[in-house]
Amino acid sequence: MAPAPDAGARASLRGGLLVIGDVVTDVVARHMTKLAHGTDTSARIRTLPGGAGANVACWAARSGCSEVRLLARVGADSADWHRDALRRAGVRCLLAVDEEAPTATVVVLVDSAAERTFLTDSGAVLRLSAGDWSPSMLDGIGHLHLSGYLLFAATSRATALLALREARRRRITVSVDPASAGFLAELGADRFLAAVEGVDLLLPSTDEAHLLTGLPEPADAAAELSLWVPRVVVTLGGGGALLAVSGTVTGRFPAVPVCGVVDSTGAGDAFTGGLLAALLSGADDASAVAAGCRSGAEAVTTVGGRPGP
Repeated sequence: MAPAPDAGARASLRGGLLVIGDVVTDVVARHMTKLAHGTDTSARIRTLPGGAGANVACWAARSGCSEVRLLARVGADSADWHRDALRRAGVRCLLAVDEEAPTATVVVLVDSAAERTFLTDSGAVLRLSAGDWSPSMLDGIGHLHLSGYLLFAATSRATALLALREARRRRITVSVDPASAGFLAELGADRFLAAVEGVDLLLPSTDEAHLLTGLPEPADAAAELSLWVPRVVVTLGGGGALLAVSGTVTGRFPAVPVCGVVDSTGAGDAFTGGLLAALLSGADDASAVAAGCRSGAEAVTTVGGRPGP
C-alpha cells in the first residue's frame, strides 16, 4: 500500500455534516424459523425508509448534530415519502428526483438471531450524477461523509469523487463507509482503495476490512488500512470496535450491552452517525468511537435502520 496522506493536514471538525449516499425503501421481513424453500415461511413484514447514507444522516441528527444535509437520488415514485421521513428526522434534504428509475429497494431478511441478509435493487441510487452535485452544498460544512455504495458504479463514483476533491480543496475532512462486503468483492480492493485516496477516516466492518487487506485478524487489518487512510475504525458487531491511527491500533472499544436485540439492520450506520456527530461536537477519537458504540446499541433494539420515535 502507498503511505497515507499527512494526518496533521486535516482541518478540525467544526460546522455541519454533509452525507452523500443512498436513500432506499427497505422491506424488512423478520422470520423466526428457517426459510422453507419452495413454500411459505411466516414472517413479520414492514416497509420502512432506509439506505446507508440516509440512515447515517438520521442518526447524526439524532445524536445532536445541528446541521445535517443529505444528497442522494430517489425515484419519483416515493420521493415525497422519503423527503418527509428525512425532514421529520431533522435532515435537510438535497434529493435529486429521477423520473426514469425507481427508488432503490432492499429486501431485508432478518433471522431469529437478528442477523440480516439483503436482496438489493439499486434503482436510482447509482444514477447520482455530476448534475446533481454543487460545490455550494459544502458551504458551512465541517465534514463530508460518503457512502461506499456510490463507488460501485461509474456514474455515482465520478460524482462522489467530485465531492471528495472539492472537500479536500476546502480542507474539509472526509470519511467513507465501504457499505457492502458483497459489492466490495465485485469491485476489488485495489480499485476501492484508489478511489478513497485522500480520505481522512475509513469505517469498514470486519468483513470489509478483511476483503480490503486479505488479513484475517481485524486488528491487523485495521493497522494495515491506517497506512492508507490516516484513521480507521473497524466495527466488530457485538464485539465493539477498533481504532487504528497511522499504522497502529490505538483503541479497543467494547460493545454496549443490550437486552432484547431485534434487528441489526442499520447498526453500522447508527455507529457512524453517532461517531461523526461526536467528532463535530469536538470530541476526541476515543470518545467519538464510544459514542458510536452507544448509537449502534440503540439501533439493534428497533426494526429497520433509522432511529426509533
